[in-house]
Amino acid sequence: MIFGQDRDELRQMYIDSWRKSVAGEILTPLEAQIAAVITDHPEYHAAMTSTSVDEGFLPEGGETNPFLHMGLHLAIREQVATNRPAGIKTVFDELCSRHGDSHVAEHQALECLAETLWEAQSNNAMPDESVYLERLRRL
Repeated sequence: MIFGQDRDELRQMYIDSWRKSVAGEILTPLEAQIAAVITDHPEYHAAMTSTSVDEGFLPEGGETNPFLHMGLHLAIREQVATNRPAGIKTVFDELCSRHGDSHVAEHQALECLAETLWEAQSNNAMPDESVYLERLRRL
């Protein structure tokens, strides 16, 4: 899955994918993946029709950034589909088996992914895949 670096373009892709999905229009494979994640999050449906792409979501104010949250879901799904990092598919499948729900498993996994990405950014380094996989195994 390839996204650009522009936050507003990324957000607009979510909004456009949702609009097309609701309208019953034909979606590209990427748009279908995005629409599927949005479908799994009814709490964000209104935001996909009313949110401005330049709206800020401040954690200090207790706000959740729906674009970040759903982007992490997409990342987990892409990682599992490509088994990258190596071994994540097996770990994720075991997590799904324990919880009986892939969406619940994704929510747990995305906490590990977010922590790993935060550490990498803080250290100005690449994410440590082995640490990430170990976090997933401990779930």
